[in-house]
Amino acid sequence: MHHTSTGSTGSTGNTAIPSRRTLLAATAGVTAALTVGPRAHAHDDDRHLRRLISRMTLEEKVGQLFVSRVYGHSATVPDQADIDANLREFGVRTAAELIAKYRLGGVIYFVWAHNTRDPHQIADLSNGIQRASLALPRGLPALVSTDQEHGIVARVGKPATLFPGAMAMGAGGSRSDARTLGRIAGEELRAMGIQQDYTPVADVNVNPANPVIGVRSFGADPAAVAGLVAAEVAGYQRSKVAATAKHFPGHGDTEVDSHYGFPTIKHTREQWETLDAPPFRAAIEAGIDSIMTAHILVPALDDSGDPATLSRPILTGILREQLGYDGVVVTDALDMAGVRTKYGDDRVPVLALKAGVDLLLNAPKLDVAWNAVLGAVQDGELTEERLDESILRVLRLKAKLGLFDDPYVSARGVDRTVGTKAHLAAADRIAERTTTLLVNEGRLLPLSRREHPRLLVVGADPASPSGTTGPPTGVLAGALTELGFAATALSTGINPSATAIDRAVTAAGDADAVVVGTYNVTASSAQKTLVERLLATGKPVVAVAVRNPYDVARLPGVRACLAAYSWTDVELRAAARVIAGRVEPRGKLPVPVQRADDPARVLYPIGHGLTY
Repeated sequence: MHHTSTGSTGSTGNTAIPSRRTLLAATAGVTAALTVGPRAHAHDDDRHLRRLISRMTLEEKVGQLFVSRVYGHSATVPDQADIDANLREFGVRTAAELIAKYRLGGVIYFVWAHNTRDPHQIADLSNGIQRASLALPRGLPALVSTDQEHGIVARVGKPATLFPGAMAMGAGGSRSDARTLGRIAGEELRAMGIQQDYTPVADVNVNPANPVIGVRSFGADPAAVAGLVAAEVAGYQRSKVAATAKHFPGHGDTEVDSHYGFPTIKHTREQWETLDAPPFRAAIEAGIDSIMTAHILVPALDDSGDPATLSRPILTGILREQLGYDGVVVTDALDMAGVRTKYGDDRVPVLALKAGVDLLLNAPKLDVAWNAVLGAVQDGELTEERLDESILRVLRLKAKLGLFDDPYVSARGVDRTVGTKAHLAAADRIAERTTTLLVNEGRLLPLSRREHPRLLVVGADPASPSGTTGPPTGVLAGALTELGFAATALSTGINPSATAIDRAVTAAGDADAVVVGTYNVTASSAQKTLVERLLATGKPVVAVAVRNPYDVARLPGVRACLAAYSWTDVELRAAARVIAGRVEPRGKLPVPVQRADDPARVLYPIGHGLTY
């Protein structure tokens, strides 16, 4: 499915030299002092940017505030199905046409929009987007962004380096590892022409029932989360990629997914200050380039009934004035239900700008949103000065990222940087420090090749976050076989049927031990039945929680249980090395695990983690 691209990369960037020269002449000196540090945009640099803004038409100004999805692997020659999708949603055929029509400030890449097949293709797409944007009258470089959180949210897959996700990093507890992750992941994104990453997640996951954040958070301790957020920000931004702390003012304590509903956070103002605010404060102190808003209701911070994305008291009052943040504020995707429950798609972008937002991300109907902002300025609801304020922030960011100097990337840069041996090895070492051993009765682990030569690996095989890793049972079996065991994989799924369970029990008869991958086990989950039936065979059973560490509370009979925090290959291979005793488990729980029968009581506290 994911092939290396055709040989079209040879010309990467070369055709773009003329427009780059013109741009350089027009904006000479813009970036001179911007490279010093987060607060270095002195007013003389702004003078050049303000001059650019003064030459823009109102339509160009409106466009600069939008970041949109677009379908296709190429900016000019996408596949027919993607042309059809673009025509259906935007009335244009290609990314180049979309940029020309709306004068977009940026583009966001998704797997489902077919933007991220492989590194060379991504680099070509990025160059095509920059060429299209710079070829326009008064053309500006585009901000290319994506959600590459690593772990369970990744838009760019293999052969790029995939790292453990945030909760795994929380279990590792190393700021130095978080900085390394940001630096390497940033270098690889930058080589593919992606200059803004919507990460790190700065939400403190204090609610085990959180359906949308969970393992995307570094953990439940605000101080620990703050330290890792700041470290990751430093790593990304050292690589000239804008990091984005999300989801302000804090999406950690919710039982509703804001993609599908409108969550309410019931924290008091004091609880917000102690629980939710510290990671955002740390990100701001680390000089973070952008902050993403949350589509959540926080009555203690604003009792108007508006989501934070549309709340002036939260975005201007707290984020800008109280926390002193003057970087780019970007909305979470505007096609999510959480922001659309109260107002129509024409009001949301206008209200977001009035609240203090700078960039409007992924409007469900771009024409409706774009025309609404244009209309609001023409009617006097928004002033042109208000737009200029946000555009200045956006252009400062583009200048700081060096996009006015050279927004293009090269095929050679991709080969030199993306998925190198050194980067992949760094990811493996970091992953080894995150695997957490929660239970090890009778010292069942590490498994010995002499006593347990034949292993059966069963369990859930959720789809790969990036479309390029897995399936988990196969990856675990393959890794254990490489480590000297004879391991067989048998996928039983997230909701194993009675037949699948019977098959697994029969297969266990031929094995010396069973490894079972669990995925978000609930009270009524058939995965519990699977584990119980396997335990009844008398064979040693090792459980690997491939997402939430909370699974361990629902598997009381298991003699050994590991938390891997995600099912990407890098985390599963590290878990296999721990099972085989090649490395010692070093991870410590970054969240408490409550008892299943009495959630008010803690089964394993933050910091729990066994070793050999």
